[in-house]
Amino acid sequence: MSSFQRKRGGLTPENKNSKKGKFVADKGESPDEAEQETKNEFTIPAPVSMGKWTNKERVLIFSSRGINYRTRHLMLDLRTMMPHSKADTKMDRKDKLFVINEVCEMKNCNKCLYFEAKKKQDLYMWISNSPHGPSAKFLVQNIHTLAELKMTGNCLKGSRPLLSFDPKFDKEPHYALLKELFTQTFSTPRYHPKSQPFVDHVYTFTITDNRIWFRNYQIIEEDASLVEIGPRFVLNLIKIFQGSFGGPTLYENPYFQSPNLNRRQLRLAAAARVREKQMVKDLQKVKKMAAKEDLETDVTADVFQTPVEEKPVHIQMEPPEPHVAKKKKHKAFKRHRKQMART
Repeated sequence: MSSFQRKRGGLTPENKNSKKGKFVADKGESPDEAEQETKNEFTIPAPVSMGKWTNKERVLIFSSRGINYRTRHLMLDLRTMMPHSKADTKMDRKDKLFVINEVCEMKNCNKCLYFEAKKKQDLYMWISNSPHGPSAKFLVQNIHTLAELKMTGNCLKGSRPLLSFDPKFDKEPHYALLKELFTQTFSTPRYHPKSQPFVDHVYTFTITDNRIWFRNYQIIEEDASLVEIGPRFVLNLIKIFQGSFGGPTLYENPYFQSPNLNRRQLRLAAAARVREKQMVKDLQKVKKMAAKEDLETDVTADVFQTPVEEKPVHIQMEPPEPHVAKKKKHKAFKRHRKQMART
């Protein structure tokens, strides 16, 4: 049997980039066997992509100090989903946000996702085009991470996603700006070294109740149906700035209500409910006391009372006469009296 050697070349009009391998006869074999084995040629498929990596988008994903475990897991999920992302250490809350532009420059990133934690319960997300802007600030709500959801969907790590936007993104200018920011940030650049040349999941951005709802779905090949993978979160827009992490305000959301104001309203509503319950208890006490007083005083007691004529007041100036006691006469016994009566 001849030794196996792969022979390169053999360009065909069907696929010029494809390669052929063929069996080459050794010196000790007959030419008939070599001719028979030339029919067993096989074709090596061409590489999946021969393009160049031209879109050099890189996203820096990091946070401030004071975040909780849920935010940390959300950041890890986003870094897993986005192969063109980079990580950095947590930033001190005392530093100004303009420092992030320098961090992006050192990391060679032109997009940034910065999670800012306040009061250990409120999470804000900045999405910025560094260093010239624009940038947008969101309040992140209803966070559910990959480990928490445990959905049935799954996708290849590093695969490129499709981005699906709500039709409302094309109707208003501030939503159109956000759509461009999301497209440049979340879309994986083509021919990225860490990306895979497959499209098997889709990111959806839906506008409902003046908020942006983010979902991640797997595309099933059989019937093109969608199965959710995760994570999921809701973005409540606060402001859009002209610069990166600051500058003139381009848009301010009139429907936004700060979480501090929401908590204050909840506390006032709870206090109002407590006051209402206390007032009901006081009214019940007053009613019980009134019922007891009614039972003590009989209403029908004065029915048969007649008014008394007023008599003139007589003042006695002299002492009263002494009272003379009458002597009791001797009375016979009852039996003796009956006998006397018979006779």
